[in-house]
Amino acid sequence: MATVASSPPYSAAAAKAPSGVWDWITTVDHKKIGQLYLYTAIFFFIWGGIEAAIICAQLAKPNMNLVSAEMYNQLFTMHGTTMVFLAIMPLSAAFFNYLIPLQIGARDVAFPRLNAFSYWVYLFGGIFISLPILFQVAPNGGWFGYAPLTTAPYSPEINIDFWVLGLQILGVASLAAAVNFITTIINLRAPGMTLMRMPIFTWMSFVVQFLIVLAFPVITIALFFLMFDRVFGTTFFLVSAGGDPLLWQHLFWIFGHPEVYILILPAFGLVSEVLPTMSRKPLFGYPVMVYSGILIGFLGFGVWAHHMFSVGMGPVADTVFSMTTMLIAIPTGVKIFNWIFTMWGGQIRFTSAMLFAIGLIALFTIGGISGIMHSSAPADLQQTDSYFVVAHFHYVLFGGAIMGIYAGTYHYFPKMTGRFMNETMGKWHFWTNFIGMNVTFFPMHFSGLLGMPRRIYTYDGGQGWDTFNLLASIGTAILICSTLIFLVNFIRSRKHGAVAPANPWDGASLEWSIPSPPPEYNFAELPQVTSRYPLWDLNHPEMTEGVDHSSADAAQVEAAHATPMHIETETRTAKELGIPMPVNTAKPVVAAFLLVAMLSGLLFYKNGSMTIALTLMVGGALAFAGTMYAWLYAPLEEEH
Repeated sequence: MATVASSPPYSAAAAKAPSGVWDWITTVDHKKIGQLYLYTAIFFFIWGGIEAAIICAQLAKPNMNLVSAEMYNQLFTMHGTTMVFLAIMPLSAAFFNYLIPLQIGARDVAFPRLNAFSYWVYLFGGIFISLPILFQVAPNGGWFGYAPLTTAPYSPEINIDFWVLGLQILGVASLAAAVNFITTIINLRAPGMTLMRMPIFTWMSFVVQFLIVLAFPVITIALFFLMFDRVFGTTFFLVSAGGDPLLWQHLFWIFGHPEVYILILPAFGLVSEVLPTMSRKPLFGYPVMVYSGILIGFLGFGVWAHHMFSVGMGPVADTVFSMTTMLIAIPTGVKIFNWIFTMWGGQIRFTSAMLFAIGLIALFTIGGISGIMHSSAPADLQQTDSYFVVAHFHYVLFGGAIMGIYAGTYHYFPKMTGRFMNETMGKWHFWTNFIGMNVTFFPMHFSGLLGMPRRIYTYDGGQGWDTFNLLASIGTAILICSTLIFLVNFIRSRKHGAVAPANPWDGASLEWSIPSPPPEYNFAELPQVTSRYPLWDLNHPEMTEGVDHSSADAAQVEAAHATPMHIETETRTAKELGIPMPVNTAKPVVAAFLLVAMLSGLLFYKNGSMTIALTLMVGGALAFAGTMYAWLYAPLEEEH
């Protein structure tokens, strides 16, 4: 890669960008939105961690009374909801936003305003669903929300309504973002950037967006059914009225298991960027890694009922879902195999990012093995709804998704901020995190096999659980210390970290060809791509001798190896270069707020406050429609 395609002619100047807080509120720049996702998701990660710490403290010893039973129900419900929907998914979205346009050679996402809208809906939805815990009216039915336990006859209070409406709001944010990224990847790739030349992170992100588009409508239907049961008196899930409680389980888990891969595949993509760079080798088996990611996404829709072995589906259904659950281990195992062989024989640099990437391989393997155990219906009957499942789930999502996100944060922090995170503190963070994670969750395998059920508020001594629960609480304390190390490092390094060059790790993909942090327009000229490792083609051609350049003729390949990469300058603005950039606008944040206000009217409707309900629903709907009209008819760039 080195030849460039000329930018489209553009003579008029872009508007002067606002500065300060208002700039961040009205921004449509994908890089700033990515950072907003990152900061907000870190906040919710800490919030969810505090909830987990209280849960573990309550269970540290038998017959503890740190919190009430009702508050405990709210805590474990919100811990799962917070970590899945408000922390891990948005942390992945931060990297989607920041990296995808940079990796494919684009100046922004396809729909910049929709991108901003998705963030603000996520923020307001997160506040909507989290704030009630401060008033002890948070959702309390478990993050599975199993009906009919969450229907009005069994949960008449407002708690579950916050959960139902909050998840619908967050679903709007996820679907808007997914459509945006699919469109961006399909339409905005740089010349020569074929699908099989995309960085593996972009590929995994691409798969995830399709999973969101296909899975979220299913949970939306389930939530609508539950909302109608709770608000309007329908009986979708009430057995006494002809409803079927298994309908909820099927709908939830048809969404729920693809959701696991929505959470884990971005981490796989980040690790697949870190390992080749830090091993000084191209990714082993790139095509197989792509196909295995696609296959994981496809098979993820065919394994949902292994969560339901205990409901009595029958031997045929049990056998089918046992087989599909075993099959999905194959493409996952392929990834682990390829990661190991990427490192094999490489010149490994044990940076903080590399340590977290290796940590993911180790810990996710443990979680994957325990997951295979769940594929056996007889074994699953013993393990289901026990702490064994809690251990498995956290090894997959904490040992997998979070470790991968940490790896990506250390790896891409210099690109985002122009400064390095402190490596000594990073290694302390890794080892305390690795130790704390294992001390917390590994004992849960044993307490689960000894019969400790999930979701219990307290327990009597003498059942063999005491030591394992105490160890889990000690591990939680270590994780708290580990997170504090990360936060101090993250905050301090933003202003005081060592200055980073454009390509601090000697990476191979397009994002490392531009300054750190990138200019507002990303690329002054759109790059011409001739292989999947453009910078290594230029700087280390011996490393990419076996990489396919099939679509480029000999002259292009020679130019890609010989011509220096164009150099961006932070001093030249989009105005000076004549590059059209979308102008900032407050319309997305206003539209997001009105959407949340409109849906919140259902809370008042259910409680009989018709005036407030109608004001919010009707007034909010009209204001939302007006905002969208102004949004759609306002030009993306300033008129010239």
